[in-house]
Amino acid sequence: MSDDRRLSVLRAIVEDYVSSHEPVGSKALVERHQLGVSPATIRNDMAVLEEEGYITQPHTSAGRIPTDKGYRLFVDRLAAVKPMSAAERRAIQTFLDGAVDLDDVVDRTVRLLAQITRQAAVVQYPSLSRAAVRHVELVPVGGRSALLVLITDTGRVEQRVIDVRSAVDTESLTTALAVLRTRLNSALAGHRLGEARDSLTDVVQVTPQADQAVVAEIVAALGDCLTAGLEEKVVIAGTANLVRSGADLSASLGTVLEALEEHVVLLRLVQEMTEDPAAGRGTLSVRIGAENLHLGLAETSVVTTGYGDGEVLARLGVLGPTRMDYPTTMAAVGAVSRYVSRILSS
Repeated sequence: MSDDRRLSVLRAIVEDYVSSHEPVGSKALVERHQLGVSPATIRNDMAVLEEEGYITQPHTSAGRIPTDKGYRLFVDRLAAVKPMSAAERRAIQTFLDGAVDLDDVVDRTVRLLAQITRQAAVVQYPSLSRAAVRHVELVPVGGRSALLVLITDTGRVEQRVIDVRSAVDTESLTTALAVLRTRLNSALAGHRLGEARDSLTDVVQVTPQADQAVVAEIVAALGDCLTAGLEEKVVIAGTANLVRSGADLSASLGTVLEALEEHVVLLRLVQEMTEDPAAGRGTLSVRIGAENLHLGLAETSVVTTGYGDGEVLARLGVLGPTRMDYPTTMAAVGAVSRYVSRILSS
């Protein structure tokens, strides 16, 4: 559809329907929007838009509401995403700046997105398949126990206490830990987690015979940490917002909530949107209605974008009914992504 006037009519219908949740008629369009044409012309334009599948009439004698196709055209033709006010930007920065570690960043981000968009928010932990080892720490904690700490370049921390049964005594364990700490950081620092895990065998092989049993136990625990680090995680908040907008989701609300409880579904959805051609950091991806391949989400829209320092580490976004304030939601998702990226790079 190339007619600019009909696009203006469609934009007005989307804006009014999102605002009022009532089907929009030609009379309302004339009264609320300066379209510069007669009501009869608007009715003709609406008839063409309906014929082409951009709007539909929910029941006889009602106005029109947008279809998924209509929302898609509206989003694709947005001249600009609605900017956030200075006060809103300051509030986002203040809230996120208080985070103390990666877990806190993710928790604050998902709660903030749910609050400011009034949708269900989803934040994926940094994709550790692309994370690298920053540092490995080994600390004796008494007796034959040691604390193993794995820190990645994305800020993720995995730690566990190991009971080193093969250690002869505390002194020998402390000495072995010091030597092994240096060797592990020399061999693994800067390597992706999968590569680091594959390199552990080499560390054991170059260890003196007297320490090999101790090293093998610690290396096995470190291998478990590296494997655990490769597991993808998502966090969700704001499902109550969907309940409050249940009328928009009609009979599918229960199905949507069930889909959100299945983190496998969310991970798959995030992965699919990551594979979109325009899914780079700072680029917003929007899926509307049936574009969401999971049947339980066919009445929802999902807005996501990547975040990270220089490259996309993971994605964050929101999910809500297709009757969504797209410009405002897209602005909020983009702004939060920029602040999270800034925090992770500092």
